[in-house]
Amino acid sequence: MAATAPTLDELTVADSPAAWRGCGFEVAGDTCLVGETRIRLSGSEAGRGLAAWSLRDVADDAELDGLPTSRSERPPPAHTRTSHPNGVTGLDHVVAITPDLDRTVAALEGAGLDLRGVREEPTPAGAPRQAFFRLGPPILEVVQEPPEAIERGGGTNRPAFFWGLALVAPDLDATVAFLGGGRVSEARAAVQPGRRIATLRRAAGLALPVALITPRPAR
Repeated sequence: MAATAPTLDELTVADSPAAWRGCGFEVAGDTCLVGETRIRLSGSEAGRGLAAWSLRDVADDAELDGLPTSRSERPPPAHTRTSHPNGVTGLDHVVAITPDLDRTVAALEGAGLDLRGVREEPTPAGAPRQAFFRLGPPILEVVQEPPEAIERGGGTNRPAFFWGLALVAPDLDATVAFLGGGRVSEARAAVQPGRRIATLRRAAGLALPVALITPRPAR
């Protein structure tokens, strides 16, 4: 187990830089910096959707229940992007899905990830339980598949997999207006009290589900 809890360095996404520029993100080469997180836009050759990530302070041989993981020695970027033209300022959370939440939580804790809690109540989308891990500024949200999805998938003997991202948009209405109604849903109340959320539509042209969410309320 790592001496300190792992933190997120980079996400690898099977998208083109042009697709993210088209949604109002600044991209340098193949990398979009969102807060302290590097998002490497590697095109379809990377796989599908959110294809992999790299973590600091994780063992080289860490097994994260099938989540493709590499170890990073890089420190956080010296200069973070405060805002993109679309108003996004950071990464709120990464979403992974598992057919067996207890198994995945055990694997992530065994690799040293910082478990912050398990919510034993369903989401509006029907996920019965979720677990939350701190990865530096962002959170990893691990979602238990609903029973019908487990049955369709052939049972619980399948690995966890990455699903999507939630990005922070402090002025959510301005970000929704920037993107236009064809590419994004209307803003609505989020599950978390005091927050609002919108989701990019398929017409946005990105290879993975992306939500836009207002910042966490000050304590």
